[in-house]
Amino acid sequence: MKRLLKGGRVVDPASGVDGAFDVLIDGDRIDRVARDLPADGAEVVEIPDGLIICPGFIDMHVHLREPGQEHKETVASGTGAAVAGGFTAVACMPNTDPINDDANVTSYILKKAHEAALARVYPIGAVSRGSRGELLADIAELKAAGCVALSDDGRPVATALLMRRALEYASMFGMLIIDHCEDASLKGDGVAHEGYQAAALGLRGIPGAAEAIMVERDVLLSEVTGAPVHIAHMSARASLRAVRKGKDAATRVRCEVTPHHFTLTDEALASPVAYDTNVKMNPPLREVADRDAMIEGLRDGSIDVIATDHAPHHYDEKKVEFDRAPFGIVGLETELGLFIDLLVHKHHKIDIARLIAMYTIAPARLLKIDAGTLSIGARADVTLIDPELEWTVRIDQFESASRNSPFNGWKLKGRAVRTIAGGKTVWKL
Repeated sequence: MKRLLKGGRVVDPASGVDGAFDVLIDGDRIDRVARDLPADGAEVVEIPDGLIICPGFIDMHVHLREPGQEHKETVASGTGAAVAGGFTAVACMPNTDPINDDANVTSYILKKAHEAALARVYPIGAVSRGSRGELLADIAELKAAGCVALSDDGRPVATALLMRRALEYASMFGMLIIDHCEDASLKGDGVAHEGYQAAALGLRGIPGAAEAIMVERDVLLSEVTGAPVHIAHMSARASLRAVRKGKDAATRVRCEVTPHHFTLTDEALASPVAYDTNVKMNPPLREVADRDAMIEGLRDGSIDVIATDHAPHHYDEKKVEFDRAPFGIVGLETELGLFIDLLVHKHHKIDIARLIAMYTIAPARLLKIDAGTLSIGARADVTLIDPELEWTVRIDQFESASRNSPFNGWKLKGRAVRTIAGGKTVWKL
């Protein structure tokens, strides 16, 4: 069946397209992008003025929890949250139960994604067996089963030697290593950023150096091996300095930042509600200077990708003392709105075309997946955005199985209004 998206502004950074065009979809593929296309029997979808048609968004860092933690999220509920946020593809981290360190777990995740038939799911396999940081996982097996990258996320790749071997081995298969950068000895049993706010509240601190030291290590090892490395959920200004230094030296280092790290600071620990466990995440919310550094990194291109680190937890798990609560928040359904509202509209740091590139072609190239473009013959994954739509975050309306978000009640401007995956509308506002 053919569908013609008629009207609106088409923005496809991969093809260099930005203007008033129509998009013709034939089955599950993009057939043509051109001005004033005739219907010729296609179903016509009139796109209102002001809406943007762009390639389907990709989030390269989410936690879908299945198998083993279905009380937090399932592949079905997680991909439901994804399409409600405008994402047609997600890459899921391996810290499930059991860990995704063999082909059986990978195949199970892919099976569940096929059954859900919403967003595409790209599994990320574990770097080490059981993510214990001792022995490398069977990378060849994980690649053959469908994993697109490797990470021990939730934990750092434990030692410099293991990281070097992982970079060398993964590069043989064209796979990216994504590292959760954290020096365990410096982090200790910290639960919040080491600074005034944590001290005032009596919370054990995690210094920014705990992250930055590991980023420095990974940048150097990438230079030594010539293999690419991706720094996950970067939060500290010293980490950004290390990444910039690596890029200046032509090292193959890339990085991402989450919406909460360019939106909030550690001041949220005390206000509006002290000890709110929905502002407990790892890496923690940091100081204003760190937050501002992340925004500047987005503006100047030092940061390559935006990713949610979508980390669902059951209500009961978060409804405990701050020290005992798990790290993490959900983000798939608020990410785009936060970005457009704060960085496009309010602070004027980034234009909409750059935003779209960071959600489409940038993660697609890093993961080496067939996505992120509206070029002829590409899979018909499309996100429609209304950048002027004003809305209020309501966690009770989330598609995710969990509600652990600090953004409930926030008034935002800009969001996805329709998500098309494989030529079919899978979500519409």
